[in-house]
Amino acid sequence: MKNYKSGMAMVLSVAALGGHGLALAQQYPAKAVRVIVPFAPGGGSDITARQVSQKLSEHLGQQFVVDNRGGAGGVIGMEMVAKAVPDGYTIMVMSGSFSATAATHRPAFDPINSIIPVAEVGIAPFVLSVHPSLPSKTTKEFIALAKAKPGQLVYASSGMGGLTHLATELVSVMAGIKMVHVPYKSTGPAISDLISGQCQFIVGSLPPIQPLLQNGRLRALAVTTAKPWFALPGVPTMGETLPGYEVELWFGVMAPRGTPPAVIERLNATVNKFLQDADMKKNLDVQGMIPTGGSAQKYGERIRADYARWVKVVDAAGIKAE
Repeated sequence: MKNYKSGMAMVLSVAALGGHGLALAQQYPAKAVRVIVPFAPGGGSDITARQVSQKLSEHLGQQFVVDNRGGAGGVIGMEMVAKAVPDGYTIMVMSGSFSATAATHRPAFDPINSIIPVAEVGIAPFVLSVHPSLPSKTTKEFIALAKAKPGQLVYASSGMGGLTHLATELVSVMAGIKMVHVPYKSTGPAISDLISGQCQFIVGSLPPIQPLLQNGRLRALAVTTAKPWFALPGVPTMGETLPGYEVELWFGVMAPRGTPPAVIERLNATVNKFLQDADMKKNLDVQGMIPTGGSAQKYGERIRADYARWVKVVDAAGIKAE
């Protein structure tokens, strides 16, 4: 009888916890939610965050407010999230630069273990895009030009140690070329200087670059995905010139470790739901993105695999965080 009572008490305790989690999920969010973007306005993460925030607001009935906190390749905003109260009222929309920045800077707050995945939103390629003044029309011609002018071609990135930086350094390592790096707070200001001619090229995310490719202010030489991308017909892959080169850019929602599982589950379910909305599908399509969604666990596996890869690239390229 004693064992029976003990067992029943445990069952009731678990049931109570489950009921509490369900109630928490049903009540969340009870107030506005801050959505940190670790980059300045205008880049892919910022564009995605504004769309995601609008959709979360529509589906959950509270304001999700974007808060841009650029600097240090994303470290400043990431640290704010890592140290935020884990109650679901501070979340982050981030890109694949998360893993790259963690691999390069290796900050004391350990992003990989202090910030957890919530839901992946979509994927897109990076694009090797050049200023029209550069004579190169193909990746092969671009590499030949860089070899003929070692240390003279200047590229822009979204920040030191971010994915734009590492994706470009991977080109350098694989092609055996040397180029000059100019880091910015996000892709937005980097592109502004690129189209003004202060920099000559970028390996940048497609969403903010797409309009500039369409109006001829930039020229696309290659996409970084394993296969050609639907939004850039006729543009070859980087791997066709550098076999084995592949970088896929993801965007997703994250939160501080310790955020209640019921909140994570509700946010994940909401993201997966609004990715089916016709207007969201259209917006992502216009930006050249493919919606993905899926579980937080699968998203986390991608993040950790990316981190392991970029640690190797950082070590091979001898990159040191400034």
